[in-house]
Amino acid sequence: MKQKLLFCGLLLAAAVAPMRGEVKLPAVISSDMVLQRNTDAQLWGTAYPESTVEITGSWTDRKVTAKADKEGKWATTIPTTEAGGPYTMTFSDGHGSPTELTGVLLGEVWICSGQSNMEMPVGGYMSQPVAGGNQAALDAPLYPDIRMFTVPRRLSPDSPAQACDNVWLKPTPLSVRTFSAIAYFFGRELYKMLGVPVGLITSNWGGTPIESWMSRESLESVPGRNKEIADKREGQEAPMVLFENMIRPIAPFSAQGFIWYQGESNRDNWSDYADLQVAMVNDWRSHWKNQDMPFYITAIAPYRYEGDEKRSKAMLVEQQYMAADKLKNSGVAETIDLGERQLIHPAGKEKVSKRLAWMALQDNYGVEGLPQRAPRYKSFEKKDDGHLILSFTNLCGENNFQMGDPTQSDSFNCWIGPVGFEVAGADKVFHKANAKHHWWKNVIEVWSDEVPDPVAVRYGFQNWSGANAVTLAEQPLVPFRSDNWEVTDIW
Repeated sequence: MKQKLLFCGLLLAAAVAPMRGEVKLPAVISSDMVLQRNTDAQLWGTAYPESTVEITGSWTDRKVTAKADKEGKWATTIPTTEAGGPYTMTFSDGHGSPTELTGVLLGEVWICSGQSNMEMPVGGYMSQPVAGGNQAALDAPLYPDIRMFTVPRRLSPDSPAQACDNVWLKPTPLSVRTFSAIAYFFGRELYKMLGVPVGLITSNWGGTPIESWMSRESLESVPGRNKEIADKREGQEAPMVLFENMIRPIAPFSAQGFIWYQGESNRDNWSDYADLQVAMVNDWRSHWKNQDMPFYITAIAPYRYEGDEKRSKAMLVEQQYMAADKLKNSGVAETIDLGERQLIHPAGKEKVSKRLAWMALQDNYGVEGLPQRAPRYKSFEKKDDGHLILSFTNLCGENNFQMGDPTQSDSFNCWIGPVGFEVAGADKVFHKANAKHHWWKNVIEVWSDEVPDPVAVRYGFQNWSGANAVTLAEQPLVPFRSDNWEVTDIW
């Protein structure tokens, strides 16, 4: 701990030592940061009241000016070019010494937010490791142009911040081990594929519901939400508190998009979640002044919660997909194959991040040949013997694409009978089902001797089911239900 505090203190001193002038900048605008390339990057701060702030960046000959108001507040943008660096920036208001930033890079910036599964560091939690975490820390020097910024945990603007929470960190074994695993592995995939600097800003707090990450305006835009549940929450779980103190302070720092891993703390008001998620995303995009910003969601992973066969996790995940379907430039990274029955924080963070990165690389950077999104249920055909033949999207075979086309399709890797299926008849009582993968058509056949005339099928639609249908490209079948019946066994 002493070593970490000394390390943080040295970094903090290095970051703030040059800032002796009248121009003051927010912590996120500091030495070693990454600015979004090829855009008009947002800058803001304070200066001598009513002074003119002059800003230069060594990647361009153009000088930017901004007029401070009577309180000294100012804001402007600076045009950025293609990826590169390191560069210097100077800020001067004509009063005192200029403020100088060093080590500035131009590249790709992503905002990474959520609760404890986003917070979980590369080094893991006590008795809860991250698979590949030690090797990732050792390999940190291989990715020198990744930069990491952790927004300080605050419940009010006056809350103290730890030293390491308000500087941009370069990748070292120590800085990587203590940074969000989901964020780091995601950024590393982008870095390896794009070959440009990557800036990662993570704002997270374990055990927090979505309402705490929302503004008042976005919350009030959701009619019929269960205010009774949300209004009982206090501290970091209180509505709006983290938006005001951990999101608003970094907006509108220019970025390419968002990744999000949250939802476990909203299982008690799961029916509100899709509407809350959509409202939050639209609101964040407005604060970042870009309604087209990508927003990629991570499905919460299987865990026993109230009991294996209860369904609070399933209901929440269903809402996550509903939200993504309503949003443009969005998608869900599925985790049903990565859950751990006794641990709410799965070790397989690297696989989650790859699935998030695959979507971003395809959708936002035009990279071809990567795995498609996880397959989703499309329809079923009932045979005379009561067996159901299930078809899916994002798979090859007669019901989708031509077999063997690697750019358009995928195939299940079901060497053993897939598990996690249930079927029900008109009585709406579900029974575990047998399942068989027909590889030549890439369909799955399900049946149960206890349900001779099935009318509905579900897959992985429990807190913990052992569901195991995964494609050759390591994309798991998304949990689903074909029915829209009232679910009474949630808890």
